[in-house]
Amino acid sequence: MRDNKTITLIVLLIAGVLFGSLVGEILGTYLPFLKVYKLISWTPSADLNILKYDLNIQVKLNLAGIGGIALAFWIYRKMK
Repeated sequence: MRDNKTITLIVLLIAGVLFGSLVGEILGTYLPFLKVYKLISWTPSADLNILKYDLNIQVKLNLAGIGGIALAFWIYRKMK
């Protein structure tokens, strides 16, 4: 039962950040501060003689995306 709640929370948070970023892009022409973002990057890599990998993960987080995360968390709390 607990795993189902965790998956629901993760899906809601991802949907919230996507929704918030979309709203930020749409309203960015009227409110320019919503388009300002911070790029967060993580690049793990390893070379283990038989296996070599290099992964690049980037997240562009803006104010509207943070608002979407907060809204998604609020919705999750109301679902309980």
